Amino acid sequence: MKAPLAMRGGVNPSRLYLPREGQWPDLLSFLLERFPYMPAEIIEARLAAGEIVNAAGEPYHRHSAFVPDSWLWYYREVPDEVEVPFELDILYQDRHLLVVDKPHFLASIPSGRYLHETALSRLRKQLNRPEISPIHRLDRETAGVLVFSLRAEDRGAYQSLFQGRHVEKYYEAIAPTVATLNFPVVHQSHITKSPQYFTMIEVDKAPNSETVIELLQRGERFSHYGLKPLSGKKHQLRVHMNALGMPICHDNFYPVLAPERAADDFSNPLQLLARAIGFRDPITGAAHFFESQRNLDLLALIHERQDVNHE
Repeated sequence: MKAPLAMRGGVNPSRLYLPREGQWPDLLSFLLERFPYMPAEIIEARLAAGEIVNAAGEPYHRHSAFVPDSWLWYYREVPDEVEVPFELDILYQDRHLLVVDKPHFLASIPSGRYLHETALSRLRKQLNRPEISPIHRLDRETAGVLVFSLRAEDRGAYQSLFQGRHVEKYYEAIAPTVATLNFPVVHQSHITKSPQYFTMIEVDKAPNSETVIELLQRGERFSHYGLKPLSGKKHQLRVHMNALGMPICHDNFYPVLAPERAADDFSNPLQLLARAIGFRDPITGAAHFFESQRNLDLLALIHERQDVNHE
């Protein structure tokens, strides 16, 4: 379905279905029920300003009727969105692909309190390409290589690579040194949603996740690890490292869920980096390998401590 509104500020319009079942005296009544946490005066103001339209692009107003089995379109807004003060670097671009080096604290796509300050919105605005879409995602806290499709007709072919596990991904992390493990370690487990907000847990079931972990450099307290996920479960690397007694440094979710950060707190980034991605292009047949140019902050600390020990 083609949107009746154009991209604005790097953000495509959102749409909302008006259900066939159910009765509301007017559109405003439906919107007030659908968005109970949004002040009524804001919804009324947006209707009065003509900022909510139907599929033909015609604006609704304060007394518009509820039209069942139809769609409305609008621009989502995030009041007082905080600017993320880090650059998003482009590593590669051709007719089909766009590959970037995402900084910590920048979300991959709009969600929650992040709308304009996301990799997707920045790229759509910078390149004036509303059809850009993510092929995979990185957590907001994770930095590194992130791949986008430039054309809607190509997206499915690239997404099938990730769904079919035809992509090699390599991460790096800084975490506590564990003397009892013999590397490389292959960790398998069954990961599922935790009852606790936004986190995942391991349960006693057949494994649905697997990670190969190697030791790149050992330090006294912290070490540098290489991580190769052979599956793609949510928070997989963070959960597996925590299960092995070496939670990734500055992780606000594992082993303990920390209080929510202030939106403008950019200190102590998670020490997890999506270092590289490799795959064969399903459209051009080219063998791709993309590598992040970033480094983890605490890596320098490990180097410094080892240098001191050698003196």
